[in-house]
Amino acid sequence: MILVPDLQTITQTAQSDAERRVARLLHAIHGDDAVAFHSVKLRSHQYKRVAEADFVVLWKGVAIVIEVKGGGVTKFEGVWYSTDRRGDAHRLNSSPMEQARTAMFALKDILEQDKLGWFPAEAAVVTPDTNSPPPSTEWKSTHWLAKETMTSAALAGALDLIAKSARTARSGIRLARVNELRARLFGEFSRMPVIDAQRGAVLEEQNLATVEQARVLAGLAKNERIMVLGGAGTGKSLVLAEAAKQEADAGRSVLVTFRSPGLRNFFEPLLNGHNVELLEFDQIDQAKQFDVVLVDEAQDLMSDDAMDLLDRVVKGGRARGRWRMFLDPNNQAHVDGPFDAEVLELVGSDAMEYELNKNVRNTRSIVHVVQEYLGADIGDPGIVHGERIQWKWVTEGDALISALTVAKQLKEDGVPAADIWIIPVAAERELDEAREGFRVLSPRVAKGLEAEHVIVCDLPKEYRDEQLSALYVAVTRARVTLHIVATQMDKRQLQTLGRLSGARS
Repeated sequence: MILVPDLQTITQTAQSDAERRVARLLHAIHGDDAVAFHSVKLRSHQYKRVAEADFVVLWKGVAIVIEVKGGGVTKFEGVWYSTDRRGDAHRLNSSPMEQARTAMFALKDILEQDKLGWFPAEAAVVTPDTNSPPPSTEWKSTHWLAKETMTSAALAGALDLIAKSARTARSGIRLARVNELRARLFGEFSRMPVIDAQRGAVLEEQNLATVEQARVLAGLAKNERIMVLGGAGTGKSLVLAEAAKQEADAGRSVLVTFRSPGLRNFFEPLLNGHNVELLEFDQIDQAKQFDVVLVDEAQDLMSDDAMDLLDRVVKGGRARGRWRMFLDPNNQAHVDGPFDAEVLELVGSDAMEYELNKNVRNTRSIVHVVQEYLGADIGDPGIVHGERIQWKWVTEGDALISALTVAKQLKEDGVPAADIWIIPVAAERELDEAREGFRVLSPRVAKGLEAEHVIVCDLPKEYRDEQLSALYVAVTRARVTLHIVATQMDKRQLQTLGRLSGARS
């Protein structure tokens, strides 16, 4: 069974050994159709503003909310108590079954208020350390699972019985489709890490997956071959990392690959401790095969040679094997590596296609300037706010000197130098150096990464596909502020680009 988050994360973060045991049993149940979400916070509740369910299991189209109680559970003079391993008793506010039921009703309220439609749901209790409780009018005996159910086969059978007993909808009620329910559960309970890609660190904040990200995560198990398209900042690489963990958690051998070396710093903290091989494309051993291959920035690898290599390293080959490609073929296809549109069309014909549309990195002003001048769609700027773009108009001369002046001013204003990048758009492809304490790098090196503050300079003298892609990459790296150093000639060229993009749209 698929676990969200993966088993390793649950093992590290679960509040009790009982939850860890249940997670291991769920994980051991065969099949990709079922999915279990651990320790999910429900944003509405009949009695509390926020409640937590230990597990929500989607099993054969039924959402089963499970409350897990380790140790002993007893009822004395109408009051419920749990007993820990030391024998100490702790009073419970309500019975375990009542806790599960109220969480179940909260879940139904959340999703039905979101216009999902009616879906079957049940509440269950798991007490892995106790015998089954005596029969009671408060619950069905099939819905309280005790230590005799603590094998994966017995647990699967118990879930079958619970699902079969689920209520059916009244006539005339709009029903939720199972695939839609699955996607909405992924959206409600999947947490996407916020990444400091510049330093290769996972920040503490966790964002809910966007609707599109959740749809991709929900569809992974159902599809052997997937293409995920999206502009800069739509979170493709984050979804790839979550997908890789899901594949590894299922026991498959997993390769994550890419052309840009800088992406290693992005993926390493996300995949650390998981059984995932992380290799630059040029480092792949052609003699080794993997159950599943995930390719980031796949537009850099849209050539016959690259696809021939993929054909060799994925079991079953490209046409019948299991792979996931994440790419931006419209705006970043000419920065690093050859791009053949016919190869993209051929490869895409074998895959299910998803699209990410919501920008989760750039500020509104950055999204708007990219759309205005380049006519490029990098998603709805509905998540990240921030300052307006700062234009520094200069006379002809050394653009880098002017960019360094801006960087020094930012530093004087309290911004750490490590948070500032300078990206000359027309730079040599391999440029990545320190100048006066600031990192100066080319669009090729910066692609796939991000920084808090970006200063773009040295705009192209003419704009063909390669120059447009380089400018696109440069201006979409910033997470907080974007500064553009430009001449009056640059301004006229950008205005011309804006008119052309408007005409194209």
